[in-house]
Amino acid sequence: MADDEVADGGARAGKRAVGRPRRIEPETIVATARRIIEKEGAGALSMRRVAKEVGVTPMALYHHVRDKDELLMLTLSGIADGFPRPDLPADPRARMLAVSVHIHDVLRQIPWVVEILTLGDLTDRAALWMVDEIIGAGLTCGLSETRAVHAYRTIWHCIYGDLVFGNTMAKRAAEQEPDRRRPFPELLADQDGVALPHLTALAGHWVEVTESYDIAEQLEAVVDGLLSRA
Repeated sequence: MADDEVADGGARAGKRAVGRPRRIEPETIVATARRIIEKEGAGALSMRRVAKEVGVTPMALYHHVRDKDELLMLTLSGIADGFPRPDLPADPRARMLAVSVHIHDVLRQIPWVVEILTLGDLTDRAALWMVDEIIGAGLTCGLSETRAVHAYRTIWHCIYGDLVFGNTMAKRAAEQEPDRRRPFPELLADQDGVALPHLTALAGHWVEVTESYDIAEQLEAVVDGLLSRA
């Protein structure tokens, strides 16, 4: 009888042990997710993949992270803190421009973060001060709340578009021969001089012109245009 009770108690203890999820340090989860994204891209990240990498079942991982969106948010968390805040000018126009350029400079160094940002409304809480500064500068310059928010979104779209294009071109260049042919302007023919006169005129030095593109100069023009509506 006593042996049966001991055996039964041991069985119950065993069942409890099976049901108890293994403790995983949050830092391990985040580091694993970041490594996957940096090496293989955000598309390779999944709860199942992270669980496998850290040596637990997917169900065990769900005890620590609610879903993939939360995993991505944890992956972004604290990234902005790794970059010191710049000294910002007091003038609101100059302040708006300085923060805009800072956002671009920071994200240019961490292309994997840009890829995560393509997935939707995911961000790093530590980065929200930059959004607040741009909107605040717009309000100080006389924009309405709506136009100040729209100004921020326009600036962000310019930054984001430039980064996505630049990252894509850099990736293609790394995967192909450095002397690969450029489809444009080589696809222009002599007869295009009538239909496409300006592009035809630029064809001979198109590469030099496009490579002189300065995002800071273009953001300054965007800021001036947005604030002219105040």
